[in-house]
Amino acid sequence: MNINQLETLITISQTMSFRKAGELLNLTQPAVSAQIKSLEDEFKAVLIDRNQPVTLTDSGRVFLEHAYKILRTVEELKQRLSDLEHKPQGHINLGTTTSIAVQILPRVLSYFQDQYPLIKTTIHSMPSSQIMSSVESGAIDIGIAYLFDKSPGLETSMLYYDSFELVVSPNHPLAKSSHTSVENLHHLPFIMLSPDTAVRRFVDQVLRKLNIQPQIVMELSSSEEVKRMVELNLGAAIISKMSITNEIRLGTLKMIQVSELETPHPVGVIYKSGRYLSSAIKQFLNDLKGMPETHFISSE
Repeated sequence: MNINQLETLITISQTMSFRKAGELLNLTQPAVSAQIKSLEDEFKAVLIDRNQPVTLTDSGRVFLEHAYKILRTVEELKQRLSDLEHKPQGHINLGTTTSIAVQILPRVLSYFQDQYPLIKTTIHSMPSSQIMSSVESGAIDIGIAYLFDKSPGLETSMLYYDSFELVVSPNHPLAKSSHTSVENLHHLPFIMLSPDTAVRRFVDQVLRKLNIQPQIVMELSSSEEVKRMVELNLGAAIISKMSITNEIRLGTLKMIQVSELETPHPVGVIYKSGRYLSSAIKQFLNDLKGMPETHFISSE
């Protein structure tokens, strides 16, 4: 068995065609067939049902699962060996929320790509509740999120502080005031973020303690969606202060202070304790931790 044979099997599973697999791998169809036949002979199992369309047998599906694992192991070996050359390079899977991605990642990644062009980064947008579990499971290498929760298997490092603020349209009745009491939120129509977001968890906790039942007229999955609805004066919202910098500057949203909401919330980087850190991940973590808090705050 060799790596080329595994790659051929994986490509056939994706294309369901010996011919298409050969085209993608720059192999003739007989060469593709020979590689699969060699695997089947070595493991004494039929891996592919060659009737049209081509499909994997039960043995083929089991083999495919292990083929992916073997290739991942080989990639990690290559990464470790390339690290010996002390040239930060490789691939980083970064998980964060949509709002944090919009707020800080353009500035951070622009700097990072200029300094280390051999390092590639893939951004995975997900709710706050999924980021820690995704880092723990290895689905992502690094998370950037609000540091509300702790896990013994994870390392965290604070980057900057954010807060959650009440915002309304300039045409909203509350827009004439700079402050309001939390009691005034009781009958206020609210556009809320979904329950799995950090902001919503905090808001629910605060309002529950104060026995306030918000009038929720809409639930949305991202701060960008919430801001657009608030701008249309469809309701008030409580969202990240960092996420509304541009709208406040342009005057499309008005921020109203509520003393009970004035709590600083740390945003930080999360990674798994004890895992192997490639040169790319190490460099990214070191640079991120070394950036001053002002680097994450919009200058607009």
